[in-house]
Amino acid sequence: LAAKFRNAGQVCASPIRFYVHRSLHDAWAEQFTRGAQALRLGAGLDAQTQMGPLAHERRLHEMARFVADARDQGARVLCGGERVARPGFFFAPTVIAQAPPSALVQRIEPFGPIALLEPFDTLDEAIAKANALPYGLGAYAFTRDLQTAHRLGHEIEAGMVGINHFGVSQPEMPFGGWKESGIGHEMGAEGLLHYTEIKTITVGVPQ
Repeated sequence: LAAKFRNAGQVCASPIRFYVHRSLHDAWAEQFTRGAQALRLGAGLDAQTQMGPLAHERRLHEMARFVADARDQGARVLCGGERVARPGFFFAPTVIAQAPPSALVQRIEPFGPIALLEPFDTLDEAIAKANALPYGLGAYAFTRDLQTAHRLGHEIEAGMVGINHFGVSQPEMPFGGWKESGIGHEMGAEGLLHYTEIKTITVGVPQ
């Protein structure tokens, strides 16, 4: 919940699409939805606040557009989906199930408090769905099987993959994405390359 809804989902590496094995999906979705509904909304300086507002009023309209489009295409809104009736740009923590691939929220980064839930049956299916977008900044996978962990780490097309945790951004590690999620990396030793002058010198040995 914290990984998804911190800063109201306005984090570049925030997870959006949650793929859960079908045998666990319904129970997991129920628990996740209850947690989202229980989040305390408020000002960022209030120690009791668990989720704050969106950055601008236009983001409220964008969240509502994502939800309406998903509903029109057959998705189920398990909780949230609307502006909260209080001062400020608050949008309720929203959980959506069964949003089709054609839904806007499946194709465009919502950058807000919207989570998409979807079951999968095989690992091949989960990896294919994870790699379906032209974006690939951060991805996260949870498993108790070491072989599965290695496969996910290698086959998920993202610049950063966290296995069994969400802490992919550390000062000593390179931060960057694949595909349309940016060019180059920052932080880590790799980030220093952008501040260096590279020179190639070739020498022919006199005969």
